[in-house]
Amino acid sequence: MPSKPLADSRSSTGIVPGTLYIVATPIGNLRDITLRALDVLKSVDWIAAEDTRHTGILLKTYGISARLISCHEYNENERIDELIVHLLSGRSVALVSDAGTPLVSDPGFRLVRAVVSKHLPVVPIPGPCAAIAGLSISGFPTDAFVFLGFAPKKPRERLTFLKSLEHESKTLIFYESTKRIQGFLEDMASVFGDRSAVLCRELTKRHEEVLRGTIHSIREDLQSRENLKGELTLIVAGCPLEDGTPDSREDVDTVLKELLLNQPNQKPGTLAKMVAHRCGVSRTDAYRLLQEAMRAKRSST
Repeated sequence: MPSKPLADSRSSTGIVPGTLYIVATPIGNLRDITLRALDVLKSVDWIAAEDTRHTGILLKTYGISARLISCHEYNENERIDELIVHLLSGRSVALVSDAGTPLVSDPGFRLVRAVVSKHLPVVPIPGPCAAIAGLSISGFPTDAFVFLGFAPKKPRERLTFLKSLEHESKTLIFYESTKRIQGFLEDMASVFGDRSAVLCRELTKRHEEVLRGTIHSIREDLQSRENLKGELTLIVAGCPLEDGTPDSREDVDTVLKELLLNQPNQKPGTLAKMVAHRCGVSRTDAYRLLQEAMRAKRSST
């Protein structure tokens, strides 16, 4: 059953009564807030914030006076019933985290699930996300990636976690703290080997830094640092697809010939997606190989 707003008409501010808005906020530079996010934060009845003090700084910067209520990891279950009562009564609520897009390694999943179960509307207000920002400048394939958030804190659990990703061919994205990054990189190197990696620190902030190299070289660089601070996003190349990779992959040339023979009228983009899925190559490479195969086929006829 699709979600429907409680009222057929929007308020004068464009806000739909009884709606939960998931609002992305800056990950550092406060100028990265979107105009739509500002409009929503100015207009909703309540703002549920991971840290009301932190969000208060953002609101003060933009002259926004709002009713704030805390909603964080430790009280989310308690807040759910209260916020749903607000929504059912026709009030609008915005959910924000300390930084970035809510629910991405931040609280909010249980609230959204509960609101959806009541058939109340949930509206995304997109914006900054450290994982996507880091991926966009990494230089690694972006057509398929896996976001994994924070690894387990305990060494044994962390190793098990990394071993489960050893043969993952997609680009990997992690968050990590400055206190645990050395141990994380050491464990990663023992499982993955010395793969290419990019470490982003303090993205969009004054001391923004991007380290490019390998797992080993980045770890060596960090070993010379004292009092490393900031938020870290780590992007790591996926496992190269080689003979012996546990995943069963089909031969690209064979798949291309089969698809061009059996589905000659299919759109190239769709065919490339099928090749990428069956052969374990990136969609960009699949599209390039498809174009070459199509040119070869035309020249032979």
